[in-house]
Amino acid sequence: RMLGRTQGNHNSQADKSSGRRSTWGDPLRGHHFLHTALDAHSRLVYSEILADERKQTAADFWERANAWFLECGFTVRNVLTDNGSCYRSHVFRDALGEVKHRRTRPYRPQTNGKVERFHRTLADEWAYARLYTSDAERCAEYSSWLHHYNHHRGHTSLKGRSPADRVPNLSGQYS
Repeated sequence: RMLGRTQGNHNSQADKSSGRRSTWGDPLRGHHFLHTALDAHSRLVYSEILADERKQTAADFWERANAWFLECGFTVRNVLTDNGSCYRSHVFRDALGEVKHRRTRPYRPQTNGKVERFHRTLADEWAYARLYTSDAERCAEYSSWLHHYNHHRGHTSLKGRSPADRVPNLSGQYS
């Protein structure tokens, strides 16, 4: 998922120091990938902003997410992913181990609706809620927003309760 908003094509306040350049030599701004793991019952989310969607990145993310969910008292038995190449790789399959892996139907984002809804909320309340002057500033806000989402924000599907209210042994540790 690409995050970033510039005012026109030339945002003079945007951070151009990342060093990454486009084919034409222009600085790349706003290119990050969100990797998200969500518990379907509690809506508790573990998420990281990463630089790419490669197979090793996805496998490493899964290992960190699984460890975090274990700390929270969850035993993950099933994982549902989209059909991205990183999730179809042998590296990701090996990282899952005994966990059953299912994939969404092609061209059916509704199958993964809870994560899609989280990403919509994320876009509305964090990514585009205000104009950030740099990607670094936006990324720095993410962990505090994620804490708010998991611990304080009421969810309609949870009858106004937060995900943390459904998980009595939540540790509060994030990425």
